[in-house]
Amino acid sequence: MIDRPALVRHLLIPTLVAVAALGALPGGAAHASTGASEEFTGPAGAPPNPSIWTHDVGGGGWGNGEQQVYTSSTSNARLDGRGHLVIEARREGDRITSARLTTRGHHAFRWGTIAARIQVPTGTGLHPAFWLLGADLEQVGYPESGEIDIMEFVNAGTSWHTALHGPTDTGTHWQLTRSGPFWGIAGAQFHTYAVHRAPGLIAMTIDDRVVSTFIPSMLPPRARWVFDKPMNVLLNLAVGGRWPGPVAPTTVFPKRMLVDWVRFIPNPAAAFNPVD
Repeated sequence: MIDRPALVRHLLIPTLVAVAALGALPGGAAHASTGASEEFTGPAGAPPNPSIWTHDVGGGGWGNGEQQVYTSSTSNARLDGRGHLVIEARREGDRITSARLTTRGHHAFRWGTIAARIQVPTGTGLHPAFWLLGADLEQVGYPESGEIDIMEFVNAGTSWHTALHGPTDTGTHWQLTRSGPFWGIAGAQFHTYAVHRAPGLIAMTIDDRVVSTFIPSMLPPRARWVFDKPMNVLLNLAVGGRWPGPVAPTTVFPKRMLVDWVRFIPNPAAAFNPVD
């Protein structure tokens, strides 16, 4: 059984202050070894910083058979001029557009903490997410790349969801999920969602409260642990599909996911102190 206080001590979860500029980080698959902060400063209507974020464009059936089409338009992803990133799902004629941003090709992260302060939208058919994919995705494909779902809410946002996705020893997909009732008001307030990574250990927190822990011995039979490597950050707002289900007539668009900041706090000591 996981000793959660010991887990927190092992990961050296720090106060999220006094971090360095994200522009100083190495790019690509090289993992960041210094602190980083993306505060989304800039004028209202400006696009996300292209030296940090790449748009995944396409959709209409991606992921869980989702309904939205991801674009690179500032109608779907922009700064609000008040220090927030806005990811907006919009109904445009007979389609719904949204945005999915990733640090792929710019910045990847390994040991330490990735955290984001986010206010999620709620409504039947909505699925906001903050997650990681292996920086080697384009080389090895999915699910070999691995996926860490740090924060997912669906529909009314009454429950939090976290998950790992990876390959079996035959290359098929496995998934391990954790979820529980959310004690806050996901759609009306900002909350801080984080993942803390060390060799052989992943933990997710909400407002510094540990909600999920994963170690290799917890994986299903024949599952492989592929998470001890650099990974890219993703932020998106999905709509419809098998999970969370179809959009209800009562879900009125546009819907906005607000991101106050994204921060990385390295823990290089973790590389020398693997968890058994």
